[in-house]
Amino acid sequence: MQHSADGQPDGTATVQFPRPGFLASVFREFNTDQGQGQGQGQGQGQGLDPDAADPGPAAPGTPGDGMPGDGASGGGGSGDGASGDGPAEPEESIAAHGRAAALTHHRTLTVQAEHDRLADLLRRAALPVSAMDFESQLRHYEPRPYPADGPQTGSEAEPRWADFAPAGPATADPDGAPARRLLDSGYQRELAQARLAHQRSLREWRTRRAEADNPAADESRRVHEAAEEARARAVREYNESLEECRRAYRLSEPAAVESLLERALAAAETAIQDLPAPCRAVFRPLTRTAVLDLDLPPLDLVPSLTGYRLAPDGDIVPVPRPPADRATDYLRLVARLALRALQAADAVDTDEILAGVVLNGWLREPGTAEPLCLVSVDADRDALARTRLLPPATPYEERDDEGVYADAEQDEALVRLRQLGAAVTPDPYGRVGVQPAAQAGAAVPAAPDLSANEFAQLVRDLLTRGGLAEWSVRLRGPAGLVATGEGAPGSALPGRWVVWASRGAAPVSAEEIVTLAEAVQEESAERGLRLTTGRFADEALDLTGEESHRHIHLVDGDGVSELARTHLGLPLAAGR
Repeated sequence: MQHSADGQPDGTATVQFPRPGFLASVFREFNTDQGQGQGQGQGQGQGLDPDAADPGPAAPGTPGDGMPGDGASGGGGSGDGASGDGPAEPEESIAAHGRAAALTHHRTLTVQAEHDRLADLLRRAALPVSAMDFESQLRHYEPRPYPADGPQTGSEAEPRWADFAPAGPATADPDGAPARRLLDSGYQRELAQARLAHQRSLREWRTRRAEADNPAADESRRVHEAAEEARARAVREYNESLEECRRAYRLSEPAAVESLLERALAAAETAIQDLPAPCRAVFRPLTRTAVLDLDLPPLDLVPSLTGYRLAPDGDIVPVPRPPADRATDYLRLVARLALRALQAADAVDTDEILAGVVLNGWLREPGTAEPLCLVSVDADRDALARTRLLPPATPYEERDDEGVYADAEQDEALVRLRQLGAAVTPDPYGRVGVQPAAQAGAAVPAAPDLSANEFAQLVRDLLTRGGLAEWSVRLRGPAGLVATGEGAPGSALPGRWVVWASRGAAPVSAEEIVTLAEAVQEESAERGLRLTTGRFADEALDLTGEESHRHIHLVDGDGVSELARTHLGLPLAAGR
């Protein structure tokens, strides 16, 4: 507090700073740029005495002269700014590290979502397949009543008040006057409600009667009846066409069988609609075999990373999965899709028209001219009857060691697929293909286009229809088979036979005839049959002309084609 000349306070205050640059340090703590002019303005804004706040000209080297060492001067301000930048650099580094950590976590969650989607696809791909046979496709007509239908007004009587009037109130004096009973308040409420109900019923009766005489109501009813008749006719025509397809299916007509199979395959895709895996079917009546072409999902569907990690230098580094694990997961999904298609074809064939099914799984990648076959299955009816899909919960119970994933050797779908004799690629990401068991070509293929099961089925059909019963296959491979059979006396093929059937371009040599003769002796059979889709060497023909080998009979490619035309009613091209 300052004092005047007479020693009295004059009402002004003088602020004493404890040290030079104190105000600048205060403003520096609040991140405020402090200059000499700003300090003066702040002081005046606080009600300070301008004379006291302005110390006047300062001596060189003293605080406030702008020389080095002055905390409030320009030089001092720059020094303070430099000291302020020092703590800001660690804070910026920490913020950048936090942003990188958050981005790493976000990318890892995205990869985890891809793993969860794959696990869900594996679960849904193993769900049971609903049979799409003819019985399940039948439609049923249920008539819908006309909305305005109600009581028939022609025979309906007008509502009477007697049907709505309440009973009279009870009274203690039966001999009392009726007027006294009408004064009861409860009875009056019941009477009012009954009159309202009677008036409402009477009004509705009159409305129905008026609508019955309305031409618009009659037209509406006629339109409804015509629509119902059209619905009934559509259901009837559909069921008749379905029955016609069923008759054609039982006659093994290719169009009817393929239509039924593709309906079943399309129905099997409903559980995995977000994973398009179309499957096309071709039926070959010669061997009663369906050849299915399954389009496999793209390879990038299986995640290639386990997540991301933050490196010490702040970089976000992807963590790749082992290639073997990724290939195993893709094959697990392929196995389920293949089993699903096989089960759909087997479930729909209730009349047992199919003798077998060949399925080829094709990987079609953009930019490639030819698709790559990654899996091929050649299964007969007996093998399909023993194969079932996995229960939906068994292989997906999460465990601490492996979660939803399992090794290829422990995966049930892959195990069952290999039990069917399937050829599966060892490395899908290395584009290692397998040989298709059969190509989905013409309905009447050439002999080399048949699968191993198809060729065995063809030979069996030809010989059993020729009279050879009790068929028993001893050896079977891609090139042919060895079987035994026994024909009834008086048939075209009487006695016990050993049959060796093969297909190939190389001519059958005399050594193979000698081997067949030895097999006939070992099996205690009477005759041997050497069947080939190609031809026989001259030495083999000469050998069978000798007395020691006359019990060996030969059928070449032309003979096989003639047997197919005679016994099966269908041609067969012996070669290309």
